[in-house]
Amino acid sequence: MTLSLDTSVSDAALARSLDGDFTSRHAEVNGIFMHYVTGGSGEPLFLLGGWPQTWWQWNMVMPALARHYRVFAVDLRGMGGSSKPVDGYDKKTMAQDIHELARHLGLDRIHIAGHDIGAMVAYAHAANHPEATAKIAMLDVAHPDDGWSSFGLLPESDQHVESVIESGTRSYLWWFALNQVNNLPEVLFEGRMRLLVNWLFNRQAKDPDSIDDHSREVYTHAYNSATAIRAGNAWYKAFNQDIMDAQSYSPVTAPLLALGGAESNYIYLRELMPAKGTDVRVVEIADCGHYIPEEQPQAVVDELIAFLGELGSIR
Repeated sequence: MTLSLDTSVSDAALARSLDGDFTSRHAEVNGIFMHYVTGGSGEPLFLLGGWPQTWWQWNMVMPALARHYRVFAVDLRGMGGSSKPVDGYDKKTMAQDIHELARHLGLDRIHIAGHDIGAMVAYAHAANHPEATAKIAMLDVAHPDDGWSSFGLLPESDQHVESVIESGTRSYLWWFALNQVNNLPEVLFEGRMRLLVNWLFNRQAKDPDSIDDHSREVYTHAYNSATAIRAGNAWYKAFNQDIMDAQSYSPVTAPLLALGGAESNYIYLRELMPAKGTDVRVVEIADCGHYIPEEQPQAVVDELIAFLGELGSIR
């Protein structure tokens, strides 16, 4: 089917809508085209997003961060305006994409902040390219490890099947399994992605209204085709490879900040992350679910600036 593009949600229009001088660009790296939006000046800060979102998930923090850093909000392989190849969705390869994009831009070392899938890629970059990684921030998600192999097909008695927003419960990650299925999600959701977008935001955000209708439409357009659905699901299908790759990783040496939503993964990250690096700080973001950059943008700006510093941390 042919899907029309609403110019109000095109990357160029979205970039122009931000406060500040942001531009939408593409680069050919690692055998694919990568889309990114850039603005600001200072040390380079790459912002990597997750499923089912795009670079736009950073729109509420980009103007403030661009007053301190040269910001690059990147569409990962398979996301938004970037290429959607048939393979390469393991996080080690996706980290290579980021590494080569930085080199293409003439950057030897970069800061990276990643949310969801982007957090996994940030960690893989620090593990595989330590010399090119200054500091990393991981928002609400860790890199897949051996513990992920124990996720059950059926919810346990204390798992909440409706959302992550209920104190004292654990979320049932049913979409991890759905996204493993070949061909079916594309048939179910092509042209209907708004249904899934709404379900996820309405049940994983502390305040669902923090992801407004316009943003939901941006994400719906980005994932509404069979090709885009297949590519996004490929990040999940690569988890077994990611788990195997992680077995060879030593704790990362780049300073690491983990931000966890108080109503989402903070407790999980607090217990897990100290063993994943040599210099780790875990921070709870209050009144927040999974979508931290949109739910609590000022907290993200404050924590990133405090962590990254103003100048001189990249040498």
